[in-house]
Amino acid sequence: MPVSIHPPRTFIRPTDMFDREWEWSELTAFAADAGREATLAVVSGRRRQGKSFLLDSLARAAGGFYFCAYEATEAESLRRFGEELGQYTRAAAPLRFERWESCIDALLALGRERPLPVVIDEFPYLARSTPSLPSVLQVAYGPRRPERLESRTRLLLCGSSLGFMGGLLSGTSPLRGRASLELVVHPLDFRQAAAFWGIEDPRLALLVHSVVGGTPAYRREFVREDVPSGPDDFDAWVCRTALSPRSPLYREARYLLADESDLRDRALYHSVLAALASGNATAGGIAGCLGRPAGDLTHPLTVLRDCGLVRREVDAFRRNRSVYRVAEPLIAFDHVVSRTTRALLDRGLSEQVWESSRERFRSAVVGPHFEQLCREWVSHFASPETFGGMPIDVSYGTVPDPGSRTSHEVDVVVRGAVGQDSGVLLSLGEAKWDQVMGEKHLDRLRRIEALVAARGLDTSAVRLACYSGAGFTEGLRRAEAAGDVVLVDLRRLYQGE
Repeated sequence: MPVSIHPPRTFIRPTDMFDREWEWSELTAFAADAGREATLAVVSGRRRQGKSFLLDSLARAAGGFYFCAYEATEAESLRRFGEELGQYTRAAAPLRFERWESCIDALLALGRERPLPVVIDEFPYLARSTPSLPSVLQVAYGPRRPERLESRTRLLLCGSSLGFMGGLLSGTSPLRGRASLELVVHPLDFRQAAAFWGIEDPRLALLVHSVVGGTPAYRREFVREDVPSGPDDFDAWVCRTALSPRSPLYREARYLLADESDLRDRALYHSVLAALASGNATAGGIAGCLGRPAGDLTHPLTVLRDCGLVRREVDAFRRNRSVYRVAEPLIAFDHVVSRTTRALLDRGLSEQVWESSRERFRSAVVGPHFEQLCREWVSHFASPETFGGMPIDVSYGTVPDPGSRTSHEVDVVVRGAVGQDSGVLLSLGEAKWDQVMGEKHLDRLRRIEALVAARGLDTSAVRLACYSGAGFTEGLRRAEAAGDVVLVDLRRLYQGE
């Protein structure tokens, strides 16, 4: 986690807020900024990560103004804004505004006496009905405009459309250079998610994370605190939540794309996600699966990346080669398990569907997800002593083997800093979710290390690593004791460094 800035004493953190210490400290530091002019912040993140809870809590703690927009015409939005601002200022009658220029000036006027947070939540809804609104804000926040210079309003624009919010401050956007804070509220990481769900068993925690990821709302609002009672309850939990038509979680994966209002051909985007979930990781593989030219998929893949639903990973040893992976676990689960069996699930046959899909779930969903969590563990939790340096870049890699006319995939490639040197190859690792790993896996890594060295890369600092969800043989444990390999099991993944 980034280093926290201690929030001002006047901002009391809600007792029911789980984690989010860093986000809260960044927001309170922005809201309490003692500067003598109005400032602007942009807060984004996919829906149901707790953005509105954070910003509403901030406004309440500081006595600020919070306005949440919804899909409406410009006239209706202006009317609602006037009503809610009138209630906040305790005006004798609802305030009436004909233009957003007047609304923004009214918000700037709120901060004449002291720094005051003002939140406009779901800003994309307002911009959709009033496309000129970003330009209105640009003018309102002009460098020499008296209304801004005489105000200490701390205006926070928030939205769930990552594509829209991401472009708000970039390129030729009117607001480029106007914001002093840009904050993205991410899902909880896998360790935070386990604590949030109250799951202590690491294997169960990883299985649950493979379905719902780190989205807080899925536990509280979507499954109403239904947490698996133990590993033996996981299968039944899946059937009564993610595979039950009565549960909101059942339809959520299909609605995630709907949050991105700029998407036109949703069928194409769903097909791209389905191709990814079925193991087609390259642009060419996805194109072949869909029967389209690879060039046709450049834009959809870029949009899905901007939405945070897909991530692109560059091969550590072949920088001109990259793969795409589904970034949201619930989408991967839905496309592997639910999408093709929807008719059966709608008839209430969740147990039969799960019985036939369980192994596919473990190989196509949990296996790749475990590999990703191993890479995240190295990036965020492994100590510098583990790999003899500070991990900086963690990815996958492909190493050709001319002798056998094949290539070897490396699940975890770690580069980092050793002393003054950066980009040092620190580790080559293999991850197996459902296999007890032994000496043959270590021998394979040694072979890969030799191939990498033969290509002229410095392997003098390399530490070989095995990551397993099922454990290790005694022989591999002895190799660990001899310093020949780093072993990471589920307990270390969730609790160690």
